[in-house]
Amino acid sequence: MGQMTGFLATVLICEDEPSLRELIRISLDGRYEFAEVEDGLECLEVAREVRPDLIVLDMMLPGRNGIEILRDLRQDSDLAETPVVVLTAQPATREDALREGATLVMDKPFDPDDFSAAVKEVLAGLE
Repeated sequence: MGQMTGFLATVLICEDEPSLRELIRISLDGRYEFAEVEDGLECLEVAREVRPDLIVLDMMLPGRNGIEILRDLRQDSDLAETPVVVLTAQPATREDALREGATLVMDKPFDPDDFSAAVKEVLAGLE
């Protein structure tokens, strides 16, 4: 993994359902460090604090929705380049998410292996 040897990437999980946050952690088991938030207002705050290597963002969050959060992330000079994997249960939001700068959009429910492979691929692109 190039210069990332001995370094665990940090993944910020923005998801309001505890069971889904757990599924995300389990899917990415052992390879990453995690920060978690369950509402849209906290997402940006924690992202600025933690400076994650990747953000997993649910489209439907209390407080602020995924599109608003994406917009803010892309306008923040420190976070503009951070890859964001968007999870959505509504296929109609895929285009919006990509237009606002999502790195990748995955449908919910997702297959844990597909999700893990996708995250790995996105992070590999950063090396």
